[in-house]
Amino acid sequence: MLIKQAEFIKSSVDSISLPPEDRLEFMFCGRSNVGKSSFINMLCNNYKLARTSSNPGKTQTLNFFLINKEFYFVDVPGYGYARVSKSIKETFGKMIEEYVTTRKALKMVFLLVDFRHKPTEDDCLMYEFLKYHKLPVTIIATKSDKIKNSERKKCKEAIINTLKLSNDDKFIITSSEKKEGLGLVLTLLDEVCEKYPEYPILDDIEEV
Repeated sequence: MLIKQAEFIKSSVDSISLPPEDRLEFMFCGRSNVGKSSFINMLCNNYKLARTSSNPGKTQTLNFFLINKEFYFVDVPGYGYARVSKSIKETFGKMIEEYVTTRKALKMVFLLVDFRHKPTEDDCLMYEFLKYHKLPVTIIATKSDKIKNSERKKCKEAIINTLKLSNDDKFIITSSEKKEGLGLVLTLLDEVCEKYPEYPILDDIEEV
């Protein structure tokens, strides 16, 4: 797959404000500052598409990006940032849970973890939550350029063992700086799109 067009469509805070389910959706989740926005920008070859920040906790809505006019990338709020108030954390949790459990167009979740560190308790809880709801999950290990080659095997094993990944889960090591893993993710997007030829729904598509 070659991503030729990517544009921000809208932000949503509840099911009422979500776009119509006329296209496949790919969700990107992970702890705050794990590199979700940078990863999305790398995939789209547009480093101004998703807003990046050195300050975690900036994404506070479900952000929809229309890709090649065929499917959506959905960037959701990061979790695990201590300075975000308890009430906001609860709001994020309810918003994501409602989206994950009701959205039929959601066909793949990319769970991003930092390749440099053992997955956090929040990472494990998110993974278990997604698997409980029978959603296909691809683990994306970010920031591989920060790791020495001699440490890569140890870091990979730490993620696999901590999350207790199964053979059915896909695991891709990436670097937004060096574009490592880009081809593998684009190929995976192709595979998912081919699996659901009924999308996009071409008849009577509503404006978003």
